[in-house]
Amino acid sequence: MFRNLAQLFAATPGRDRRDVFLVHPIQLSRWLDEAWDSARTVPAFGDPTTLEPFLGAADVVETLNLPRPQVTTGAEVAPSGVVLTDPDVFGGQALRPQASGLAWDHLAYAYLVESTGVFEVLAEVIRRLVTGETLDTLSAGGLRWVRATEELFFRDPPLFSIGGVTSAVRPDDRVNRRNCMWRMFGMDLPHPIPARWARPGSAGEQDWKSDTGSGVNTGFREKWTELLRQVWLGIENARNESGPNATDKEYVAFLCTALKDMMAMRRRGGQLAREEFVYVATMSWFHLTLETPDTPIVVDLRADATNAADRLAKIAQRVGLQPAARSRELFELADLMSAMLRAIELGVFDTGEKAETLYVPLAGGVNAQLLQDMNRIIDLWQSATGDRVKDRPVGGVVGSLSAQPLRIPAPPPPVPSLPAPAPTPAVATNGRG
Repeated sequence: MFRNLAQLFAATPGRDRRDVFLVHPIQLSRWLDEAWDSARTVPAFGDPTTLEPFLGAADVVETLNLPRPQVTTGAEVAPSGVVLTDPDVFGGQALRPQASGLAWDHLAYAYLVESTGVFEVLAEVIRRLVTGETLDTLSAGGLRWVRATEELFFRDPPLFSIGGVTSAVRPDDRVNRRNCMWRMFGMDLPHPIPARWARPGSAGEQDWKSDTGSGVNTGFREKWTELLRQVWLGIENARNESGPNATDKEYVAFLCTALKDMMAMRRRGGQLAREEFVYVATMSWFHLTLETPDTPIVVDLRADATNAADRLAKIAQRVGLQPAARSRELFELADLMSAMLRAIELGVFDTGEKAETLYVPLAGGVNAQLLQDMNRIIDLWQSATGDRVKDRPVGGVVGSLSAQPLRIPAPPPPVPSLPAPAPTPAVATNGRG
């Protein structure tokens, strides 16, 4: 979401993407409610043409947004007052996209960005800056960034805002994000919750897995990886003038439909819509901080580099942490995989003919960008995860084995769950958290 706001600033004469960091945090917080409401005006797209797959329920935005003024000229409940021509002022009006609304990224974007370790690295930066003097003195811009980041993401959100997804019944935002990602993808983040931030009596991963019941897409990774493998086979064989073409377009469509159905199950009735919005917004702030050259905090921490992953590595080194080894792939994959999963959810590849556009060049190059994106997704996923997407089926002789498995990939049978461990008594830490 904050990257969307950065684009609005960049499109304004005389402004640039970094101006997001000049806006007061109370305005940024209120703008999130306006961004949520703007999803109502996103043009209908997908197959069939509908907004419903976007959030799981057509009315979920209207159900959860702030009340609108009774009359067109009435006052907004809590306008952000963001002024694109001057981020230092309060304009008294809501800032909403005027044309096509705002469609935010898929939850996969938040998962991949958080997998880099950026949230924990910058959390440690803020902790050190507000509790001691182990880092450099900040510029005015750096002070603004620290204040905005702490108030937006490391304290309870304002009452009655769309961002209020922590409460007495789900008090830990780190656990809440992992719960949401576990339910949608059946995957954990690659790093544990740091011991400093674990709550007393925490049961580890059971905190976000114990109450999910059967509502977990445990087969997501297998099906997603199989889809990428089949598309890669198609890319390899797309220009064959002789010999077999091992890719079955109907099987590719079947995989897309299976993934769509899995995600739709988790979205029934608008479930996870608000959480997805908030977690994507959170990670977009940290991503924007590192992907934009010369942001104040990056300059203050002397983390000059040519890409977000290298800036993250330099900052992590300053605070004694280690980001994910494949951060560069994860950052780049986030946008591409987000767009691909949105398209799958909207039924764009539900038929064999449409699925074939993922790997077969069409006349006039109308799908050239899609082909390029799919090739890049395959490269990045394989490098980031170690899943060997490009390996051919075992067998050696072409034609001796089908390129498709006997059955669509399925998760292994469930293992009986163990009893939850007894709560661990809190241990004194002498104030070191």
